[in-house]
Amino acid sequence: MEGDLRSGPPAQGLLPDGHLILWTLCSVLLPVFITLWCSLQRSRRQLHRRDIFRKSKHCWRDTDLFSHPTYCCVCAQHILQGAFCDCCGLRVDEGCLKKVDKRFPCKEIMLKNDSKAADAMPHHWIRGNVPLCTYCVICRQQCGSQPKLCDYRCIWCQKTVHDECMRSSLKSEKCDFGEFKNLIIPPSYLTSINQMRKDKNTNYEVLASKFGKQWTPLIILANSRSGANMGEGLMGEFKILLNPVQVFDVTKTPPTKALQLCTLLPYYSVRVLVCGGDGTVGWVLDAIDEMKIKGQEKYIPEVAVLPLGTGNDLSNTLGWGTGYAGEIPVAQVLRNVMEADGIKLDRWKVQVTNKGYYNLRKPKEFTMNNYFSVGPDALMALNFHAHREKAPSLFSSRILNKAVYLFYGTKDCLVQECKDLNKKIELELDGERVELPNLEGIIVLNIGYWGGGCRLWEGMGDETYPLARHDDGLLEIVGVYGSFHCAQIQVKLANPFRIGQAHTVRLTLKCSMMPMQVDGEPWAQGPCTVTITHKTHALMLYFSGEQSDDDLSSPSDHEDLKEAE
Repeated sequence: MEGDLRSGPPAQGLLPDGHLILWTLCSVLLPVFITLWCSLQRSRRQLHRRDIFRKSKHCWRDTDLFSHPTYCCVCAQHILQGAFCDCCGLRVDEGCLKKVDKRFPCKEIMLKNDSKAADAMPHHWIRGNVPLCTYCVICRQQCGSQPKLCDYRCIWCQKTVHDECMRSSLKSEKCDFGEFKNLIIPPSYLTSINQMRKDKNTNYEVLASKFGKQWTPLIILANSRSGANMGEGLMGEFKILLNPVQVFDVTKTPPTKALQLCTLLPYYSVRVLVCGGDGTVGWVLDAIDEMKIKGQEKYIPEVAVLPLGTGNDLSNTLGWGTGYAGEIPVAQVLRNVMEADGIKLDRWKVQVTNKGYYNLRKPKEFTMNNYFSVGPDALMALNFHAHREKAPSLFSSRILNKAVYLFYGTKDCLVQECKDLNKKIELELDGERVELPNLEGIIVLNIGYWGGGCRLWEGMGDETYPLARHDDGLLEIVGVYGSFHCAQIQVKLANPFRIGQAHTVRLTLKCSMMPMQVDGEPWAQGPCTVTITHKTHALMLYFSGEQSDDDLSSPSDHEDLKEAE
């Protein structure tokens, strides 16, 4: 009996403990199951949207954030989560994506009806979500000011008109392609080209003459990975203002292939806008050199630059600035390209011949647009490049990139890995040997800017030196005493050691390994001979609308450039 009494209380205590365990499991597992279910539904919804995007004729990009109140072109409701088309600018709610293709066609890069090819296009109107601060072509009052889906925009000429001002005559009126008609490749032109190719007729000049001599079609070559992936957004804005066939992502379509569009356009009329860093510009110029090899000289375009990289010294030299961060609208960028003047840029061949291999190895060849260097700045570039290869996502900010350069420069000030360079290197300028002081680095310049915006050759102070030019067939050669000296030069507290100017530079590394770079592409080099000779000229576009402080201090540089042409 006593044993039964003893065993009674513990048996009653099992029930509360069991409930506690059950409720604990429910409280832990239920949120997990809800989270998994939501994730599954979200992934299904994303797969469904991707399937719609893939089948659609529009170039959709999904978003849940718009810069101003946006309304669905199908249901006219305010959009919280939806998509917009990179080509025509159409905005659609997520639930209306299936309906939009039937109701709203996208921009046609070519006309389907050949009979209309010779005629101008009618306006292609899209209702609602007109850009801010646009005005009606009829009453000249502001459009898009009402909090609803209202007013119309032509996706070719970008004209806007109020709902109440829209007339039947406007709907049938021929579109003149607006402000950028001299940059746009009309769909009718491509349709006519397609028909001529079927007829085996390649005389495109007669067709192009209808558009006049002022027609200078523009091709956009953008690097979507440059500028913290800013290039991808820029491509969408350019597709809205131009024909989408004119806009290429060089990470998907190499410049060599994209530039073949030039062969369908008038001789000596095409312009190319490169959106990227100096490396992307060099890639495009190499593709243009291949066009020369193929005998396509008459199709060679002039090249402008929208700087998205970190250094952008070539862009700065040509007047396009040190970096683009969206401070001016894309429409203004196109206006700047139309106003730019053509100039020439020297391009140089850098040949590196290794020693000690009985000349069995083929010499390495590089093409130089900006500068070649050996010493501390090449070492900083090499260290930066090595760490960026390991974690590219960490090097997407210009400020962070420059901070990393500063760190490696400070480190080299303490270690001095490139000291006694004058004992390791022999330098010849135009065949004459040059005695070097106790330097740590040598920089061979083709352009005026170096190191992210420093005018290295002109320097500072009362010393007068001939201005560095990029079209005179001459190279400027300077020396630096170390990383700290480089930093002093960049903040205008010191001048480099000016060695001289030359048409040909030969540099012999007698012993040890040294860091070298050509236009920001660094490597570690053993004993070798580096020979720099003139290769060719590139046709570039120079924009003089905006000038830096250094440019304002030396206006004669630009005057000399114009006189030389």
